[in-house]
Amino acid sequence: MVCGKVEVTRSVVRKPDRMNEQPKAVALISGGLDSMLAARTMLDQGVHVEGINFFTGFCVEGHTHAIRKRDKARPKRNNALWVAEQLGIKLHIVDVIEQYKDVVLNPKHGYGANLNPCLDCKGFMVHKAEEWRAQHGFDFIVTGEVIGQRPMSQRRDTMPVVAQESGAGDRLLRPLCAQLLPETLPEREGWVDRTRLHNFSGRSRKPQIQLAGQFGIDDYAQPAGGCCFLTDQAYAEKLHDLWAARGERDYELDDIMLLKVGRHLRPRPHFKIIMGREEGENRFLEGYRKQFMSMVPISHPGPLVLIDGELSDDDIELAARLAARYSQGRDAERVTFELTRQGRSRELDVTPYPANDIPREWIL
Repeated sequence: MVCGKVEVTRSVVRKPDRMNEQPKAVALISGGLDSMLAARTMLDQGVHVEGINFFTGFCVEGHTHAIRKRDKARPKRNNALWVAEQLGIKLHIVDVIEQYKDVVLNPKHGYGANLNPCLDCKGFMVHKAEEWRAQHGFDFIVTGEVIGQRPMSQRRDTMPVVAQESGAGDRLLRPLCAQLLPETLPEREGWVDRTRLHNFSGRSRKPQIQLAGQFGIDDYAQPAGGCCFLTDQAYAEKLHDLWAARGERDYELDDIMLLKVGRHLRPRPHFKIIMGREEGENRFLEGYRKQFMSMVPISHPGPLVLIDGELSDDDIELAARLAARYSQGRDAERVTFELTRQGRSRELDVTPYPANDIPREWIL
């Protein structure tokens, strides 16, 4: 992990003439209500705010919501970009996929309920923001953290850990709960007014919703336990399965994107099938057909199927029979597939696998 291993040289406190120079803060913008309110609180105090958002590949936003019909009522937007637009601030989106791997694979502070390294993640994000702050001449960092809201990373005893291990120290300001925490550099220097900060704590969202109303904010991403797939049990199990099948704990961006989409079955230890559950997922999986063996039913409507692994002819027939079970030919005597491997295609005719005979442990 980056945090804790890098020695950060503390810069001399910048003491500009505040009558002529506006204090500058970089705000971590996740796209949720808390970070939106934290940044807005700073804007209301005359602070120049720019947002920063780190792309790890695991964020829920802007991916599955745009693919699945069941999410059609949800706005098809990147909420971090949308928040920045609503606030009228610039947003810097930073790709940290490779650097973030060490956080996921070797978290110093361990995992939460699933594969979520929340405390290490927060420290990493603040560390990267501190690097950006120092490089761009900003004064301090703002986050939307609230004491007691997250069981791992937002506790009174873990908040100092994030500040220390990230290298941000007391340049890290949490406007939503600042009155419950020790005074920070921006408060001591008079860059912000502590009396106009907040004292939110606990898991209740009522204070945030009330503050949003005071700001005239009536549209925001609804809280749903975080925006990271690593907190999701089903996703974590798929990632564990991927590591077990490959014999190593590693991943690439395509791996973690594919784990978000489709129905995953592993009928044998050496191969897995990924099936689209609806038209949007089928279209998404089309983009990966050149990387995998694939099959699609041609006698009946059904899912596009990607096959990951080295398969014998018997394995291929089993995969096709399982795919037929999830097609509209599930009750037919035979279903015909077009199988494509290494650019070559052939037809395959199979009997659908009986639904009641599919072992539960095959379904990821």
